[in-house]
Amino acid sequence: MYLEALHDNPLESNCWLVAADGSDEAVVVDPGFFPERLHAALAAAGKRPVAALATHGHFDHIGAAAGFCGADIPLLIHEADQPALADPRAWGAGFDQPPVPVSEVRTFVEDDALQLAGLSFEVAHTPGHTPGSSCLLVEDLLFSGDLVFAGAIGRSDLPNSSPQDMDRSLRRFLSWADATVVLPGHGPATTIGEERERNPFLVML
Repeated sequence: MYLEALHDNPLESNCWLVAADGSDEAVVVDPGFFPERLHAALAAAGKRPVAALATHGHFDHIGAAAGFCGADIPLLIHEADQPALADPRAWGAGFDQPPVPVSEVRTFVEDDALQLAGLSFEVAHTPGHTPGSSCLLVEDLLFSGDLVFAGAIGRSDLPNSSPQDMDRSLRRFLSWADATVVLPGHGPATTIGEERERNPFLVML
């Protein structure tokens, strides 16, 4: 599998580029910043983007979506976070987030299987950080967004966050196999097993 992370941006959010072995198509997960860099990295790898996926609707994960997607590449986001694209202040992002005018937006929900770039992305709706926060599972990888990081978890004190939902989503995270590689929205990769043992926010669940 082709997998590359770009995180040189003001908020150090991870943008993941992913494709199946042998495929010249690729998917971008969480296009937060610098669309030209994303296109350049894909071109250097010999890949053509076919979609952008968002784990949630905060600007550091979707801010470059309009510039990256243009008129030809759809953005896929959970239906509960779609309002963040048009009216983020009313949606309750909790910070000054401008609209993200993407030409083509498709929504997904729990248990959808998104067939993209030769891969199947299974949607697990894991709200708490935002109403539509979702993890995306593909093979033995889990794109966790801002649910779980190495040694930490995402915030649940923002205007549209829910501590109760976050607790349920964290328990769901721990239900997955220890060997699953976690590719978070910020920071280094980890595994579910490592977080089960060492993450101070998870060890007491």
